[in-house]
Amino acid sequence: MATLLRKIGLIRLHNRDTEDPKHHHNHRGGGQQSASLRGKGGAKSGGHKQQQQQQPQQQQHPGGAGDASPGPGKGKGKRAAELAPRDKAPAAAAAAAAAGAGGPRERVAGARAGPGPAVAAAAGGSLVPAARQQHCTQVRSRRLMKELQDIARLSDRFISVELVDESLFDWNVKLHQVDKDSVLWQDMKETNTEFILLNLTFPDNFPFSPPFMRVLSPRLENGYVLDGGAICMELLTPRGWSSAYTVEAVMRQFAASLVKGQGRICRKAGKSKKSFSRKEAEATFKSLVKTHEKYGWVTPPVSDG
Repeated sequence: MATLLRKIGLIRLHNRDTEDPKHHHNHRGGGQQSASLRGKGGAKSGGHKQQQQQQPQQQQHPGGAGDASPGPGKGKGKRAAELAPRDKAPAAAAAAAAAGAGGPRERVAGARAGPGPAVAAAAGGSLVPAARQQHCTQVRSRRLMKELQDIARLSDRFISVELVDESLFDWNVKLHQVDKDSVLWQDMKETNTEFILLNLTFPDNFPFSPPFMRVLSPRLENGYVLDGGAICMELLTPRGWSSAYTVEAVMRQFAASLVKGQGRICRKAGKSKKSFSRKEAEATFKSLVKTHEKYGWVTPPVSDG
């Protein structure tokens, strides 16, 4: 019995000890401490994970405003992330402007260096036609001066030249002689016609292009002389022309074609005194050239000269 009572007392003492408030306080404090420790551990692990997530972002955007190390609070990190696009846009625009226009030193250096190749080419392009035109004018002038000297030295006085308004490039040529056995020569004697007057105008690229030649007076019929005084001769076209032809050679060819084509001086009343027109001659010559280029030149051939 005594033993039983001692066991009951021991049990009560044990329960009293376990129900001690201090014991419960310590037990709760230990739990809170454990919870706080677990919270710190979770925060550390969470911070470690956040740092691992931010590292790829820093590698993707090196040197940007959003690469600054995060502060102790979450607000600063969020603010830095929001400001990153705003900071990058002006920086990118400034970089593009600097790449396109260059800095102040580059602009000054470019201004001192002078215009670029495109500007220089444009400036040079405007000078090339002027220089080329001047060269063509010199070639034409030298050739025509030589032609005048050669004509002046002709012993048979076959042709003579007068400059129109003292222009070296516009000639009035007098054809004094044709075949004396021809009917045209007889017409000239009967009408007291001393010469057949023609006009020659030389283009800018003469002697590489033919002169434009037309009859001024008297009014002729046949002989390959057409409306307005235009002359149907292949050698007067770009296709039949050669820079080796001289004015004298052209006039001799024309004299031969007049005879071959049975040219006559017009004696019809009202028509014989009508002068030839340059405008009409140019239109007629252009038309006959198109016709002969289509169907070919048959008469008079170049070999007739």
